[in-house]
Amino acid sequence: QVQLVESGGGLVQAGGSLRLSCAASLRTAVMVAMSWFRQGPGKEREFVAITHWSGGSTYYADSVKGRFTVSRDNAKNTVHLQMNSLKPEDTAVYYCAADSTSHGTSTRSWGQGTQVTVSS
Repeated sequence: QVQLVESGGGLVQAGGSLRLSCAASLRTAVMVAMSWFRQGPGKEREFVAITHWSGGSTYYADSVKGRFTVSRDNAKNTVHLQMNSLKPEDTAVYYCAADSTSHGTSTRSWGQGTQVTVSS
C-alpha cells in the first residue's frame, strides 16, 4: 500500500504563491503517476494536475494552466505543486493522489489533504 504525506498548505493573499509537496512511500509498488485534486467549499473534488512517472508528461486543468506548475523527484517519489498568482477561487483542500501498480494490480492512493486559503 502506498502512503502519502502532504505538506505546504496555508493562508495567502490573492496574487501570492504557495508550494505544496507530497511524498510517497511505495514499498514494493511501482509509481505510475501522481496527481493533484482539490475540493472547494460546497464543491465536488476536481482535477488539478497530473504528472506521469514514465515519460514525464504533465497535464493541467484549464483553471490553473499557466499559474500552477508540477515538478517531481523520481528518486524520492515526491511531487510538488507550485501555485502562483493565486485567486480566492483556488481556496480548497488539496489532495495528492498516487497511481501505482503492484503484482499486476493498479491502485490509487490518496493523501490526507492540505488546506489552501486565498484571501481577497
